[in-house]
Amino acid sequence: MQMHYTDLRDQIIAKFSKYSQDIMELSKMASKSDIINPKLYEKYDVKRGLRDINGNGVVCGLTEISEIIAFGKDEEGNKIPADGQLYYRGYSIRDLVKGAIGRRFAFEESTYLLLFGLLPSKAHLDRFCEILADFRALPPSFVRDIIMKAPSRDMMNMLARSVLSLYSYDPKPDDVSKKNVLRQSLQLIAQFPLLTVYSQKAYSYYHSDASLFIHKPKKEFSTAENILHMLREDSKFTELEAQVLDLCLVLHAEHGGGNNSTFTTHVVTSSGTDTYSSVAASLGSLKGPKHGGANIKVCEMFDSIKAHVPDFDRGKLKDYLAKMLDKEAFDRSGLIYGMGHAVYSLSDPRADILQTFAEKLAIEKHMEEEYAMRTDVAKIAAELIAEKRKIYKGVSPNVDFFSGFVYDMLDLPRELYTPFFAVSRISGWSAHRLEEITNGGKIIRPAYQAVAKRRNYIPMEERTETE
Repeated sequence: MQMHYTDLRDQIIAKFSKYSQDIMELSKMASKSDIINPKLYEKYDVKRGLRDINGNGVVCGLTEISEIIAFGKDEEGNKIPADGQLYYRGYSIRDLVKGAIGRRFAFEESTYLLLFGLLPSKAHLDRFCEILADFRALPPSFVRDIIMKAPSRDMMNMLARSVLSLYSYDPKPDDVSKKNVLRQSLQLIAQFPLLTVYSQKAYSYYHSDASLFIHKPKKEFSTAENILHMLREDSKFTELEAQVLDLCLVLHAEHGGGNNSTFTTHVVTSSGTDTYSSVAASLGSLKGPKHGGANIKVCEMFDSIKAHVPDFDRGKLKDYLAKMLDKEAFDRSGLIYGMGHAVYSLSDPRADILQTFAEKLAIEKHMEEEYAMRTDVAKIAAELIAEKRKIYKGVSPNVDFFSGFVYDMLDLPRELYTPFFAVSRISGWSAHRLEEITNGGKIIRPAYQAVAKRRNYIPMEERTETE
């Protein structure tokens, strides 16, 4: 009788439980030896997080794929906070969204632009969508052999495992020529929605005792339409639902070369490795709660707000948010999630755009009261943060503040929020990987300043327990 993977996992846990005390002690030793005096960062002028004290990123590369503008200049040339701007290949994200309204292929059009640097004609876009539709399939038995076996409790890990498994099905997996990498990229862009949705179905079946159903994608559907079609048992969705999800994909597709997962793409690509390893590494980055996982934190925060302020009274909202900042409520981190951004100052253009569509969807879903509550939270949070924190720039909602709300209104499983980020960002990663291959040549290898003191070697027989 074949042993279930959960039984094997329990056996592993039991086998190594006897070492728990040893691991605890070793962990303490490791922690003690890893502490670095914060003053040394100032001494050696080390920019932690590759950012200076004002939050400006260290310039370590050039890109034509996207541009983020967070500050302007006054009449004397001094840098001042400004409303955020985002450009894809030189085109304003606001113009791209405005121009795509009423058409089905906004995400596909943005992907074409990011990859090739041009806005497609209708004929070129139709052909591009045809290619993606043909690539929107998985190898025979892949769902059964890879996705349905040992489904992970974390969708990002499942997605990374699936991507690495696709290496074995590729006839030229290690070919890093521009042509082959583009082919691999197009396949992964087309396959990511399937990998994501099918992984969630396996997860729900094994871990939540839900019914298992698998819908094949439809060639005539866009990426957003196919996601809703494959996720829902009845395959039904409204035009506005598809439009808003498509917009989310557009807004998350790209955000500069310096964000953590995209920089990972550049770093790993510079080593000369294969596409699947590069994408898996970027997925590992995106999974982190400080990066792609932030939207779930926002949702959990609002769950807490609604539990403690059920009537959405503005005064009570302010009191609860103040407690959060004082580390007395929610997760006691002192953070109001979804507020502020590492780069933007006065506003995140993606949040501004998404808020407009979130309001429309809230009306369709009869959730106007909750939408109003969220806008109140944004205003109150900005005021409180300005009062309680010493900040060098403005604080406003970021894209995560509204994306989770949109996904909730679309009734999407929360375990898919971050994977959907990946479904979108794979377009940007692919563009940056191709750019690195074209212009790289050198492996990315920054320096770390060593600060450990020199020590003389001690023979085994002379060592003490404290050595």
